[in-house]
Amino acid sequence: MTTVASDTGAGTRTGAASGAGAGTGVGPLLRGWRERRRLSQLELALRADSSARHISFVETGRSRPSEEMILRLAEHLDVPVRERNALLLAAGYAPRYTESPLDAPELELLREGIARLLEGYEPYPALVVDASYDVVAANKGIQLLLAGLPEHLLTPPLNAMRITLHPEGLAPRIRNLREWRGHLLAQMERQIGLARSEPLRALYEEVAAYPPPVDGVAEPDDREDPEPYPYFALPLRIEHDGRVLSFVSSISTFNTPMDVTVAELAIETLLPADPATVAYLQSLAD
Repeated sequence: MTTVASDTGAGTRTGAASGAGAGTGVGPLLRGWRERRRLSQLELALRADSSARHISFVETGRSRPSEEMILRLAEHLDVPVRERNALLLAAGYAPRYTESPLDAPELELLREGIARLLEGYEPYPALVVDASYDVVAANKGIQLLLAGLPEHLLTPPLNAMRITLHPEGLAPRIRNLREWRGHLLAQMERQIGLARSEPLRALYEEVAAYPPPVDGVAEPDDREDPEPYPYFALPLRIEHDGRVLSFVSSISTFNTPMDVTVAELAIETLLPADPATVAYLQSLAD
C-alpha cells in the first residue's frame, strides 16, 4: 500500500540558501546567483529585459529593485523557490511563496495524487523524496527492495541516500556499486551547488565517508564476466532473492510550483531496464 508521510516537507529540514553570495542584502545575493550561473551582467540584462547598468546598480546597492524585478531576475537565474523568498526578504518584501506542511489540508489533493501515481506504477518501484532525500512516500516496489534491511535504517524518516549507500543498507546488494555511488554523489554535489543547504551538505559528507567499494568484494560483477551494459542509461543493478534486477532511474518535479514544500519534492521512478526484471516483477504482481 502506498504511504504518504504526514511529516513536514523538505522546507523545515533543508534550510534557506540565503548565503548564495557574499555579503548581505539583495544585491550581493543576486550577484552570487548570477556568478554561479556564469552569466555576465549584460547577458542577464538581455534575458530579463533590463540593462547592464541597472543590474550593476542593483548588485551594488545603488538601486533597490522592485518585487517584480527580483522575481524576474530569479526566474532567469533559475533560483529555487525557497531562495526566491530569501531574495524578497533581503530586499524588504514579504515572501511570495508559502511553505505548507505536507500534511496540511490545502495539500490533500497533492497527497492523494501522489498516492495514486505511486500505486499505479506498481509493481515497479517508485518513491517521493524531499530536498534532503527523506522519503515521504513509497510504493510496494520500493518496500520489496528494502526487505531485510536493519531496523535502524528503516526508522522514519527514511533517507534514500543513507539507505542506498550505507554498508548495512542496499550497498552490498548493488552489483555496480562503484558506478552508482559515483552517480549519486555527483548528483548531490550538483544540488549543493544550486542551493547551499547545510543539512544536505552534512548528509553528503556522511554518505561520502561510507567505505567505498572493494574490488572483488563489494562488486560481485568482478566474479563474473559482465558484458557491456546494453542500456540507454546507467542502470541500478541490484540483487534480490537470488536474482539481479536492473532499473533505470527517472526523476520528476512539479512544474511552476507556488509552495516551497511542493517545489522541493521529487518523484523517482525505477523503470525496468531488461526483460528479466519486467518478467520477475510482473510475476510477483500476478
